[in-house]
Amino acid sequence: MGGVSIWHWIVVGIIVMLLFGRGKVSELMGDVAKGIKSFKKGMAEEENPPAPTAATEPPKTIDQTAAATATAQKVEAERKV
Repeated sequence: MGGVSIWHWIVVGIIVMLLFGRGKVSELMGDVAKGIKSFKKGMAEEENPPAPTAATEPPKTIDQTAAATATAQKVEAERKV
């Protein structure tokens, strides 16, 4: 008497489809699938941390004379306008 058979689930599924419509249910299931995929991706990223590439590269420096020349050229161009 208290068992849930396949027919009970079919009736529940039909009622849900009637209440929410087929499009809404498929959107909901798509959102659930995206959530599961992003969760699995996040778990995989925690297990295998990426090798630090930016930390091993030497810091890039700006050539001070080139920057000063570019700034002077911009100022001269603005004065001519």
